[in-house]
Amino acid sequence: MNNEILNLTPDRRYRYLYTFACHETERELCLLEMRELLGEKAEVGNSWVFSEQRIDPDRSPFLSARVDVLYTGDTIEEIAEQASNIRLEDSSFKVVYIKAGDKLSYDEQRSVERFVGGCITGKADMKQPDMTFGIGSLGGSWLFGVCHYPQRAWLVHKQKPQNYSTGLSSRVARALVNIAAPETEGVSMLDPCCGMGNVLIEALSMGLSIQGCDMNPLAVRGARVNLRHYGYSDTLVTLGDMNDLQGRYTTALLDLPYNVCSVFPLEDKLRMLGSLRKLAKRAAIVSTEPLKDVLKQTGWQVIGQAQVTKGTFVRDVWLCN
Repeated sequence: MNNEILNLTPDRRYRYLYTFACHETERELCLLEMRELLGEKAEVGNSWVFSEQRIDPDRSPFLSARVDVLYTGDTIEEIAEQASNIRLEDSSFKVVYIKAGDKLSYDEQRSVERFVGGCITGKADMKQPDMTFGIGSLGGSWLFGVCHYPQRAWLVHKQKPQNYSTGLSSRVARALVNIAAPETEGVSMLDPCCGMGNVLIEALSMGLSIQGCDMNPLAVRGARVNLRHYGYSDTLVTLGDMNDLQGRYTTALLDLPYNVCSVFPLEDKLRMLGSLRKLAKRAAIVSTEPLKDVLKQTGWQVIGQAQVTKGTFVRDVWLCN
C-alpha cells in the first residue's frame, strides 16, 4: 500500500530509515554497499541507516526493512497524537517496534505498539495486515512510518546447478553488483571473468544489462547451465580472454583469478587491469592478493575498499574509477 492512500503529509524531515544485518566477516562489504546504494550523506548506525534516497530493500542482501518515515517526535505521546490522524477505512494494520533502535524490553515494546496502534482508526490485524507501521526510538528521538520488507526472492540463486566451492556466494555477488552499479537504469555492465555466472544472475535479477566472459570452457559451460536454469539467455556469456574484448561499459565487476597453489603473476594482473581500464570507467575489483600499487600503475583510482573473509580465505574488494 502506498503512503498516498493514507492522505497524510509526511514530517518535513521526512527520510527513509533502513535496517540491516550482517555477519562481522562481511560488515565492511555491507557498509560499502550501504554507502553506494544510499549515498555518502547517509547517516549510518550500528544496524540502521537514515537516507534521503529511496530504494527497494530487496536490492541488498543485508537490508531487512525500509521505513518511510511519516512522523518524528521527542516523546511517544507526540507520535501517538500524530498517528491519530491516520484513518484506514477498509484496510487492516499492525504496529511493530523497530528493534534496530534503542533497546526496550519485550513488555516495553508491546506496550509502545499497543499505545500507538490504539490511536489509529482502522482494523488491527497482527497476522496478515494490509499495512505495517513501524515505531522506534533512536538516541531518544521517536519516529513512525510505513514498513516495507524484502521478498528475498534472490535466495533461490543459492541452489545453482553448477558452482565452484570457492566461488562467490549469492549474497556476496549481489552486494558486489550493488557496489559496482548502484544505479541500474541505462547501465551496461561487464563481468570479464564470470566463472559460473553468480554475478551475472544477481545483476540480471535486478534488471541490469550485463555481459559475461571467461577463458575457461568448463566455467562458460557451467555459467550457461545456470543462466538457463533461472530463465536467462545463455548467449550472455562468451568464451574468450578478457584482454581481447572490445567495447565500452558503464561499469564492470572483475573477480581476479586465483590459485591456492601458486602466485598470480604480476604481469598478468597488469595486463588484465589495463584491459579493464579500456573497457569500463568504473569497476569493483576482487582480489585475494594486495592490489593497491597495481591499480595505481594501471590508472585506477580507489574510491572504496572492503574485505570479506570466509574462514582463512580473504577477499579484498576495491571500488575504482
